[in-house]
Amino acid sequence: MKLTVIGVWGGYPAPDGATSSYLLEKDDFSLLIDAGSGSLSKLQKYKQLDELDAVILSHYHQDHVADIGVLQYSRLVRSFVTGAKDVLPIYGHQEDREGFASLTHEYTKGIPYDPSDKLKIGPFEISFQKSIHPVPCYGMRISDGESVLVYTADTAYQPEWIPFANNADLLITDCNLYAEQDGSKAGHMTSREGGRIAEEAGARELLLSHLPQYGDNRQLVREAKEVYSGRTDLAKEGMVWEK
Repeated sequence: MKLTVIGVWGGYPAPDGATSSYLLEKDDFSLLIDAGSGSLSKLQKYKQLDELDAVILSHYHQDHVADIGVLQYSRLVRSFVTGAKDVLPIYGHQEDREGFASLTHEYTKGIPYDPSDKLKIGPFEISFQKSIHPVPCYGMRISDGESVLVYTADTAYQPEWIPFANNADLLITDCNLYAEQDGSKAGHMTSREGGRIAEEAGARELLLSHLPQYGDNRQLVREAKEVYSGRTDLAKEGMVWEK
């Protein structure tokens, strides 16, 4: 299982950046997790757009889906140039009818996932945890049968993340806030809350993502390490994790 970080910012991209997006690969299968603003431009440094096999979305806020329309246009242009007619599956939940409907285009098709059940996409098995966020949003536990990656997507702290992330090889947490801030109303976590989940879940590595554009982001790592004894990193574009 290979993860390449594509976009790391929450809300809007910092200069020359992109918001939430991650490329997951195994056995020549490529799954894009979320497609935030600027992600399609960044993705092409690491993968040709026509090499994507599937996309899965946590929710329909623009910092996670803004480049879906851009991806659809890329498929349309590709069809003009090469004559390719294959349709790219984009998986999303149906609790936002308008958001889900937007996933189907001439060369993309929205595929609903059932958050109460496991989903198989290529070599990956995915289970879901509903987050605490202003709109319906689902974190994901992704396994290839050997390794486990957990992605909280956007969420305020909730104890349910601890069993959900149990023994994860990599835990990617929403870290939009510094330790002394309160994310309960905004639906986001602090550095220390992410570290607490990682420690109590026994996660082997912690990756802080969905980052704020203000302050010194290195402080987030220091704060998470106050409560988590494992390896902790800030998500950075182009970072590769492999297990």
